[in-house]
Amino acid sequence: MHRALCLVVALVVVGAAWAEEPAPVYVKAGKLLDVRSGRLLADQVVVIRGERIEQVVPVAEVSIPRGAMVVDLSRATVLPGLIDAHDHLTGDHRFHGYRSLAISVPRETLYGVLNARKTLEAGFTTVRNVGAEGYSDVALRDAINDGEILGPRLLVSGPALGITGGHCDDNLLPAEYSHRAEGIADGPWAVRAKVREVTKYGADLIKFCATGGVLSKGDDVGVQQYTLEEMQAIVDEAHKLGRKVAAHAHGPEGIKAAILAGVDSIEHASLVDEEGIHLARQRGSYLVMDIYNDTFILAHGAEVGMLPESLEKERQIGQLQRDNFRRAHQGGTRMAFGSDGGVYPHGDNGKQFAYMVEYGMTPFEAIQAATIHAAELLGWADRVGAVEPGKFADLVAVEGDPLKDVTLLERIRFVMKGGVVVRHDLSR
Repeated sequence: MHRALCLVVALVVVGAAWAEEPAPVYVKAGKLLDVRSGRLLADQVVVIRGERIEQVVPVAEVSIPRGAMVVDLSRATVLPGLIDAHDHLTGDHRFHGYRSLAISVPRETLYGVLNARKTLEAGFTTVRNVGAEGYSDVALRDAINDGEILGPRLLVSGPALGITGGHCDDNLLPAEYSHRAEGIADGPWAVRAKVREVTKYGADLIKFCATGGVLSKGDDVGVQQYTLEEMQAIVDEAHKLGRKVAAHAHGPEGIKAAILAGVDSIEHASLVDEEGIHLARQRGSYLVMDIYNDTFILAHGAEVGMLPESLEKERQIGQLQRDNFRRAHQGGTRMAFGSDGGVYPHGDNGKQFAYMVEYGMTPFEAIQAATIHAAELLGWADRVGAVEPGKFADLVAVEGDPLKDVTLLERIRFVMKGGVVVRHDLSR
């Protein structure tokens, strides 16, 4: 009796598991970009089961069962979902400078809900969010993961670490308010404690400010802020806790100190010099250079509340950053796509591709920066960044050949995340 009962239970369990296995979805791709080789593969089928890719095979080699779910992209070019490694989803481009003081953390989080959807619909299925007040990005990530709202896969930093009065502080209020940003910590042991704190409250990575910045009040954009000793403490503590580290750094000395401290990526890298380029290549630090938003800042910054001193700083470094992007690329550094969304309107992330091509990359190299290279930086190369078996079924599609016209990535017409169609307005 006992053996018979066990057999019945086993059959029930196996039957239940079989019943729960999702039916495959077949995506027919007229062209499929192999982001490793640069080849456009004709007439492919991506077989998806649940959230993951099961197979990628030529149409002639697969038999699609009658009644199966088929997504027909036979007239389109299919790519992996894009990755933006530097975004601020809970930030809004309309509220800079003193206007930002009117935005509460709950309101910021709600902006994040709106912006996450815009970003996903623009084809960016994975985002690294580097800096948000009140852990609003942690709440956003968790709501997306729980299926409560629509948005990209997120890795989030929570509040960015910075020195008192530095770029990552809030310097807009006078002394009587005794206000400082929540990521502020000074000294090696204080910054270690802050790394532990933001990790405790849900940060996937650590972001800190190594130099001054453009959109902050009262600091010099190129001046180093944290000392090398403080940076080393941040990186050591973060890596010990299994977190990667992104360093905001414009000035050459701050860039080099952050690389020597062991950061995983340098954000902006506007004034990087030849020594910094060499160090980044030698140490394996990625450069994430946001070379589109200079156009938006100079055209619209005043009307969205950016301070006059911020506009002057941008005029000083914007073109230098673009020229240094070319030098860094020519110098063989690792580079990942990062756009600084929130400075410009969310959903316009794809506008950066054209600038990356203008300043030295081929369209294919720019696409790699937003796929396999960004995935490597995030530590998610086994999950995203390519259309391959085992990875999440994150796909985008365009009409035409993005290897000839990279601006097609500004007009993505199809988006799938985890096997679920988010957007489909391709002509049929």
